[in-house]
Amino acid sequence: MPSLDTLIVFTVAAVLLNLSPGPSNLYIMARSVSQGPRAGVVAAAGLFTGSFAHVAAATLGVSAIVMASAEAFTVLKWAGAAYLIWLGIQHFREAGGLIVPVGRVPAKSMGKIYRESILVEVLNPKTALFFLALLPQFVDPAAGSVTAQSLILGLIVVFTAIPSDVLIAFAAGGVARRLSANPWFALWMDKVSGAVLIGLGALVAAGEAPESAK
Repeated sequence: MPSLDTLIVFTVAAVLLNLSPGPSNLYIMARSVSQGPRAGVVAAAGLFTGSFAHVAAATLGVSAIVMASAEAFTVLKWAGAAYLIWLGIQHFREAGGLIVPVGRVPAKSMGKIYRESILVEVLNPKTALFFLALLPQFVDPAAGSVTAQSLILGLIVVFTAIPSDVLIAFAAGGVARRLSANPWFALWMDKVSGAVLIGLGALVAAGEAPESAK
């Protein structure tokens, strides 16, 4: 079972990452802009459902690696830190590139949006890589079952996404207009997202995140 300190640090990190702009947020925003907040909320529900596949995959993957060898787990942690930093750098390099196609997303039924959203999330390789990069940083094999720790942390990521996704669904119109009309707003959002990812990766690389799990 993760320690209380680990749970607090990880929850804060998960909230910041869920609030930072990314493909899922933009997908919800596009649906809301096209068909209203209800469509955005349905899209968020589909993404939420699909994300459980990544929680399961990450939990089983991390557990298998830990059982294989401690060295392999260490390599995974360092690779995860490097991946988070790389994602942050990519956000800075592509700053200002956020685009929401206002009014150009084809209208669909709520059921189709939900099913499509599940598939979008399940088939998103970036989500799978992100889970494998983030979870191992806060897992301590000495603290108990790695499977249980990974599952708990994965569920935290999934459930902390709900408030931000719903907020985006209802606020999508205003945010989309700003993204479309104000390049500085898009630049700022990308830089915030990049800073969060780089900061988390640097924290892990410095050894603070693993220590907090002890």
